[in-house]
Amino acid sequence: MNLTKKIVLAEDNSILSKLLQFKLEKEGYHLLIAANGKEAVDLIEDNNPDMILTDIMMPFISGLEVISHVRNKLEMSTPIVVFSSAGQEEMVLNAFNLGATDFMSKPFSPNELIIRIKRLLQ
Repeated sequence: MNLTKKIVLAEDNSILSKLLQFKLEKEGYHLLIAANGKEAVDLIEDNNPDMILTDIMMPFISGLEVISHVRNKLEMSTPIVVFSSAGQEEMVLNAFNLGATDFMSKPFSPNELIIRIKRLLQ
């Protein structure tokens, strides 16, 4: 199992967070949930996660700022998967330019996310 794999999930939609928490913990991952970008940065700094999942549009600090902080200030190479609603192509390109590892357009399949997580954490 993946019991030791820690994942920070930064998502301001609490229903989506709970769904992903249920699915990912069922797969054996330890999930740390942030409701906004500031909480995400704090969790990342305190827990050194194996992976980061982040929405782009969040209160206080955006997902783009989270990516920039992780790559530039913390100098971490942790895989980062970004979520965004359709029609935000410029933000997606910015996310990749800042160092995002992968992107998923909302709404997405939690099962597809699990497959991507497993592939990135191999």
